[in-house]
Amino acid sequence: MTSGSRHGGQPFSPTPRVRLVDVAREAGLSKTTVSAALNDTGRLSPAVREKARETARRMGYRPNATARQLRAGRAKLIGYVVGEMADAPAVFLESPYFARLTGATAATALRRGYALVLLPAGSLQSEWSELPLDAVIVTDPGADDRIVDDVLAAGIPVFSDRSVEGRPGAYWVDVDTGAAVRATLDHFREQGARRPVLVVPDSTTRFHAEVFAAHREWCAEHGLPERVVRVAEPGNGPVVRAVETALTGAVAAGEEPAGAGGRPDGGDGPGAGDRPDAGDRPDALLVVAEASPPLVLGAARRLGYDVPGDLLLACVSEDVTAEHTEPPVTTLSLRPEAIAEAGIDHLVRVLERGGREPLGAVVPTRLDIRASSVRQH
Repeated sequence: MTSGSRHGGQPFSPTPRVRLVDVAREAGLSKTTVSAALNDTGRLSPAVREKARETARRMGYRPNATARQLRAGRAKLIGYVVGEMADAPAVFLESPYFARLTGATAATALRRGYALVLLPAGSLQSEWSELPLDAVIVTDPGADDRIVDDVLAAGIPVFSDRSVEGRPGAYWVDVDTGAAVRATLDHFREQGARRPVLVVPDSTTRFHAEVFAAHREWCAEHGLPERVVRVAEPGNGPVVRAVETALTGAVAAGEEPAGAGGRPDGGDGPGAGDRPDAGDRPDALLVVAEASPPLVLGAARRLGYDVPGDLLLACVSEDVTAEHTEPPVTTLSLRPEAIAEAGIDHLVRVLERGGREPLGAVVPTRLDIRASSVRQH
């Protein structure tokens, strides 16, 4: 965009706004009839209703948003924050999960008459306090995220995950993380795995804390050692290095986050000769930290693992490339479109029914089992 008052050498003059009376005159209908047609009210024939709507569309008529806001008492604007990416706000749209969640939330909200306002993670209250926000969605807030406190203090309803449960003015939509992790680990065990290893972000979000807790409980129940590698930062590179760490040495609960080189101590990346003894080698890998499934599969192969012969593999991922690798990679889907649909439906009912709705809802996850986690018998 360029600044200035001239366009093509001529002074810029905005096109006059098309009024309802202009549409009525063009369509040869009364103003009342056109209003009823556009608002889907009144007893009009389908032909009259369609004529009014088509004329309004052709003329570029837009309702007076200010008048509608005054009548409804709402601006129909929803703030949207990706809390997990507070330290890397430019990265979240590179994530298939957050990209799909954001797109689905925006599209679903628009169908219900609301527009999404993207607020950078870590936004200060002074940066959004003057916006007429009806609600704010905070996806995956960190344990020390200020945005939830600030929005609630401003008297604006918050919609987030279950970490906000019990707070006045807060509502939630979440997945049953524990059940999802257990289902994946049970699948590994049914396929004969006894040494699964977990790669998880070094994150304070509720989701990742519950992943770690569910993995710990499952290992204790089955008398298995915990094998965990934490990833210090998001992105394909750090996650792949953490996967290499997980596959080249015995790891335990409380492992420090993998450093820049992929090892807990930040040393050089591992090679195929660094594999642990066969009796201690991981035989299943659950990658919760988001990364491209083909890159994860490639890392295992570089280290000499056959998937699924030596190693069962599953990724928490919405990346469609998982279906097209050889072998196709098993994925645990958090179903972002279903979360968006449930979340916006919940939000609209709360806003338009005066908060008489239940405070939370759980969306089922989906384990898509593919050849990477199925042993050939």
